[in-house]
Amino acid sequence: MARRFSPADPGAIPVICISPDALEQALEALPAAQAAWARATGFAAGLGETCLLPGAVGDIAQVLIGRGTAVARARKRFAIGAALAGLPEATYGIANGLPDAEREETALGWLLAGYRFGRYKDAPVPKARLVAPEGLDAAALENIAAGEALTRDLINTPASDMGPDQLEAAVRGLADGFGAKVSVTKGDDLLTANFPMIHAVGRAAAQAPRLIEMTWGSTGPQVTLVGKGVCFDTGGLNLKPGASMGLMKKDMGGSATVLGLARMIMGAGMALRLRVLIPAVENAVAGNAFRPGDILTARNGLTVEINNTDAEGRLVLADALALASETPPDLLICMATLTGAARVAVGPDIAPFYTDDQDFAGALSAAAARVADPLWRMPLHAPYEAMIEPGIADLDNAPKGGFAGSITAALFLRRFAKDAPRFAHFDIYGWQPADAPARPKGGVGQAARAILAALPEVLNND
Repeated sequence: MARRFSPADPGAIPVICISPDALEQALEALPAAQAAWARATGFAAGLGETCLLPGAVGDIAQVLIGRGTAVARARKRFAIGAALAGLPEATYGIANGLPDAEREETALGWLLAGYRFGRYKDAPVPKARLVAPEGLDAAALENIAAGEALTRDLINTPASDMGPDQLEAAVRGLADGFGAKVSVTKGDDLLTANFPMIHAVGRAAAQAPRLIEMTWGSTGPQVTLVGKGVCFDTGGLNLKPGASMGLMKKDMGGSATVLGLARMIMGAGMALRLRVLIPAVENAVAGNAFRPGDILTARNGLTVEINNTDAEGRLVLADALALASETPPDLLICMATLTGAARVAVGPDIAPFYTDDQDFAGALSAAAARVADPLWRMPLHAPYEAMIEPGIADLDNAPKGGFAGSITAALFLRRFAKDAPRFAHFDIYGWQPADAPARPKGGVGQAARAILAALPEVLNND
């Protein structure tokens, strides 16, 4: 359940956010006893540092929270919001004027810091309540937090409870809440409907593979979101070692993220036509599993040599992207937990993206900085096209050599989105490896907030 702001409350405890260079001036403005208390506790206004100032009857009169230096804020997102969330149970209001971007990040950080995944054990949530800072669109921030909570819940749920059946149910539940429509092509019907690679990857699993489609909106530009829905990835016959398989419940992080983004878009009532395509499979091992050396024919007729069954995500995405390109949208976005190479390149905190569209890339990069959702543009380097052309087939799903793995995967996907006038692929991680402010260890959304913020500019320029 996503967190919400507290209603306006004249009795809310004021919170004063102070940078180190303004500390002495702020302390001099306090009652003498409170200033003495702050000095006695050693409060230095470090980033996220808190000091509860006592009132006359032993209550909390107000709270000081450190803003830290600009360098510290650049190194740690959402620290002030997380500090607010950690205060004792009461209602609080930010009293002094933080810069606009910092107020928004702080308020969103407080919302996100309230997330807990409590499906399998009690997970107490922070009890501090916050009145939305003045001048912010509280409903918009709550909508974003609800989309992020959906993404986290889906990724955090293990494959025993989040197979293709349950992922489909999650899509239907989301659609019901916003009046969207859902259609599903499942099992052997995938062959009849010409989704051969989705079928090949998922046919060995206990739950049938499927393509899930959700549509919403009747006017405005067409935006199509394609999300990788590999609910668990054993690696197939090229079986992963145990250490690499442990986190593979998150291999549907692309689908979880596009669903979180779809929830944000629908919740905001954006004037666009939304289409979400999720190829939902489990990459399993059985007698009918697809094999290394097989050659598959994709929906658009391209042949693909299988050199590693553990490079299955690009296969299921290819059929979905080919479908999306048959009626080219104004904007086509693909999101997937696709390659380990992306993590080596930029680590777990940054989502690399690929696009040929300079305006879209610029809008995304600017939005990412504005909403503290870090992205980095990577090159669709044309000379590497030869690396995905094996000779025996049109394409190779796992080029040998180990170089530029994220780039070659993006180039592979672009072959199936060539008719879309504007295409971007995001190679996300979808996992927070250690607790951080407003981001507990576990599933996490990446790039959705940046995309949401960039959409109005991108679509209005068409």
